[in-house]
Amino acid sequence: MTALHPAEELHDSRALRDVLRAAAGRLAEAGVPDPQVDAELLLAHLRDQSRGEVQTGVIRGDELTADEVAAYEELVARRAAREPLQHITGVAYFRHLELAVGPGVFVPRPETESVAQLAIDALRAAGSPEPVGVDLGTGSGAIALSLATEVPHARIHAAENSAAAFVWTRENHRRVGAPNLRLAFVDLAVAFPELDGTVDVVVSNPPYVPDDAVPRDPEVRLHDPHAALYGGPDGLDVVRELSRVGMRLLRPGGLLVIEHGELQGRAIRDLLGEAGWRAAATHPDLTRRDRTTTAIRP
Repeated sequence: MTALHPAEELHDSRALRDVLRAAAGRLAEAGVPDPQVDAELLLAHLRDQSRGEVQTGVIRGDELTADEVAAYEELVARRAAREPLQHITGVAYFRHLELAVGPGVFVPRPETESVAQLAIDALRAAGSPEPVGVDLGTGSGAIALSLATEVPHARIHAAENSAAAFVWTRENHRRVGAPNLRLAFVDLAVAFPELDGTVDVVVSNPPYVPDDAVPRDPEVRLHDPHAALYGGPDGLDVVRELSRVGMRLLRPGGLLVIEHGELQGRAIRDLLGEAGWRAAATHPDLTRRDRTTTAIRP
């Protein structure tokens, strides 16, 4: 008997186990990094279930209807074309948050969770009963909403200057709530002058890819907004702006927290040191890649 090609098997079979196996094979052929995980998450999205419920269905021997198989094929084809999983499902998970994302906004990454943690720790350690945090270039609102919900006694302010991204920022604020978070549609260079000299923590995940660099992953290269990726010839144009704005916003002793690429830590420490910041230090993420540089305002 001739074996079915994975795409044919996906179409012809209705056993959940077989459909998932075929989908994972198709995604693997397309170079998707975690094909089994994505295959399960796509089916969970289609059936309005958790990934665990899909796995339980495999064990139980569940079957799919013909309509479900056809709809699932369409989702798998989109993912095989390297459309981001989060654009297909409309959801990105960040720390304890479930965020709405899609075209026009940078999809938050797990490595940024460690960036948020540094800012959260600094806010919790601040002596003020109402510490002030600022997220510059908030995008989906992932960092700002983490700060606001995990440090509820803090006052958080978030700036975004992309109209396409700000739609998602506002939607996530509406979904999550966080009455201690204020959003502003404004360029980070001129954001929040009324807060000058009073902020405890300034945090940002800026664009830091050099202009002539090409991101390896199609999901990033083809779907993330270019304004959220590219940061000038050396990738540090916005970091230089953050240094200036941080000096303006932070109180003496306040903390600047900047995400960056794994090879940019030394350059950013040097940049901040030359600008007068104290104690510049680079921190790894959970994969031990240098991810964040912090510095203290003198």
